Amino acid sequence: MEITSIQFVKGVIGPDSALENTFPQVAFIGRSNVGKSSVINSLTKQKKLARTSANPGRTQQINLFLINNAFYLLDLPGYGYAKTSKENQVELKKIIRGYLFESTYKQKKVVLIIDASVGPKEIDLEMLELLRKNKKNVVVLANKVDKIKPSLYKKQFEYIQEKIGPHLIIPYSAKKDIGRKELLREIA
Repeated sequence: MEITSIQFVKGVIGPDSALENTFPQVAFIGRSNVGKSSVINSLTKQKKLARTSANPGRTQQINLFLINNAFYLLDLPGYGYAKTSKENQVELKKIIRGYLFESTYKQKKVVLIIDASVGPKEIDLEMLELLRKNKKNVVVLANKVDKIKPSLYKKQFEYIQEKIGPHLIIPYSAKKDIGRKELLREIA
């Protein structure tokens, strides 16, 4: 699959008619600053489609992008630490849980993004377990592989696979265009 058209539809913070149409949904979820927006930008080859920031918690709503007039990519807020008030962090958690686990919206695929250079954190494993319990079709994207020293690469991926279990793991680098074709094939 090749991406030929991209359109930012809107940002939502709760139930919305845009999420109720017939377009399949591919949701991107992960810790704050793990690179969800950067992955979407590299996947679509658009540098400024999804807004990125060095500050954790930049994405504060679910951003919908219509791809090829055929399906949505959804950039969800990050879970875990966010550079915002405690009240706002609670609201972000409600947005994520509401969309993924409490709504009737169906995701074709949920792309759980982890930082490959540090491996899955406890909060990533908790999210993976929630996704598993809710019978979501999950692929794990190990972003930032460019930050792993070549001599440690094999050992790091063995560690990640051991922690993640039987899920597909795609090595990815938004900066170096590694894993893009594999991810496109997986979400097509």
